[in-house]
Amino acid sequence: MTRTLLIADDERNIRLGLRAMIERQYPGQYHIMLAADGVQALEEFERQPAEIVITDIRMPELDGIGLIKELSGLPAAPALLILSGYDDFQFAKEAMKHKVRDYLLKPIVREDLFAALERLEQDLAARQELLDKLASTDRYREGLRVRTLEAIWAEPSHDEAAIRDRCIEAGLHAFEPLYHVAIVDTAGNQRLAMKIREAVGGRELGDQTILIENKDNQLILLAQGTEIALELSKAMQAAAGNSNEMVIGISTPGQSIGEVKTRFEEARQAIKYRLLFGRPEKGVIRYGQIKDRNRGIYVPLETVRKLANMMGTDREAEIKALLLELFYAKALDEADIGYFEAVSRALNELVFDRVFNAYGEASVDIIRMYRKAGNLYHFASIQDYIRCVEGLLFDLNDFVGSLKSAHIDSKEMARALEYIHATFDRDISMAMVSNHVSLNYSYFSERFKEFTGESFIGYLKKLRIAKAKELLETTDDRVYEISRRVGYDNPKQFNRVFRELEGITAQEYRHKSMTEKR
Repeated sequence: MTRTLLIADDERNIRLGLRAMIERQYPGQYHIMLAADGVQALEEFERQPAEIVITDIRMPELDGIGLIKELSGLPAAPALLILSGYDDFQFAKEAMKHKVRDYLLKPIVREDLFAALERLEQDLAARQELLDKLASTDRYREGLRVRTLEAIWAEPSHDEAAIRDRCIEAGLHAFEPLYHVAIVDTAGNQRLAMKIREAVGGRELGDQTILIENKDNQLILLAQGTEIALELSKAMQAAAGNSNEMVIGISTPGQSIGEVKTRFEEARQAIKYRLLFGRPEKGVIRYGQIKDRNRGIYVPLETVRKLANMMGTDREAEIKALLLELFYAKALDEADIGYFEAVSRALNELVFDRVFNAYGEASVDIIRMYRKAGNLYHFASIQDYIRCVEGLLFDLNDFVGSLKSAHIDSKEMARALEYIHATFDRDISMAMVSNHVSLNYSYFSERFKEFTGESFIGYLKKLRIAKAKELLETTDDRVYEISRRVGYDNPKQFNRVFRELEGITAQEYRHKSMTEKR
């Protein structure tokens, strides 16, 4: 590891001589900067802080004592080494009061310089080891506090005495006697979440603030008192700027740390109300604002069942009216969020899931809408959710209606074919068959072709010629007799159709069949 070393001396030869000795003895170990006086040394240090400073005592502008006083007061003060002559010994003793690690007498003896640098290196290494241990201890303590909170919040127990004992073991009782839990939600905007993390992470949070990110990309904040929570709230709002996507849910004040799960549940409940409130004033929803919402409003399950029964009936106006019964004004103004969660579950289980279980998967667009509507909190507002549910109900209504229609048509087509096969030897027409199954002539023509792959005339021709071939092979009836038996009164027309489909006349077909049998 390369260390930065600053040499301050008003004698150019001493500066250059020290640099040359150090670089020869410790090649590549030090990045060395030079300064001709104390003022220049401070400028160099401000531009690039040094870990070791070697300074002369007597210098113009700002002497070594003044430089040492300035540097020793810094949070990350460097290791200090002074150069002095015999006449400056009293100054050297004064400098030792300001955290100077060592001093060297001029003229500089190489071995003394190297020994002093080795001692400084040992001191710096010991200090770094101590800092690493402290950092490791802090990381462990912080990790223990975070893991304890995550476990408490994930578990079902609300036993305050047991929770307080666990929190005391993790050192969380330091948050007493007053704290808040806040949850920051960015509606899935990961870029905004990153900006807020950076804004909060760049502040000195101290021991009485913990910031945790959960699996839903929400930030959970535990802060002692009210000032830190408010300060961080302002910082997060500033990071969000004009975005209306960030909302902060804040609990009521906690006193005993054993209440920390209850306070977490309050913040989590508050953040859910972004669905009803949109983005509230200053982006903050406090649990105190929503704790008195009506929990006694129950879901009218009969309304949900009626919606399920209407799928495929082409009664969109009635479907819309039933949906308004679920999301009526009084519920929107007064109901607890649990009401809307229950409505969402009922729609999922009694309508959407039921349709897909009964009819199978629909189009990709319907599936995409179905998956989104399955979670109330996929939406920025309750109005967005209602619009999505309405669109999905209308699409499912069309989807089920088309399947029911296709099912009915299949039954009618089967009846039509049964009738054709029973009457093919008579003078029948498509009008007669469509009337038999009670379908519109044009609609029957279209559906018949979709169902059989043939036009009505083409299908009838193939059926009659197939029966004629069977009779030519198994009977001695004359061709004109077979013609009448399969529905053709005119033998010439029969032969024309036979040749059109088989490529040869009926007589030629009989001769070929008899030859092959021999």
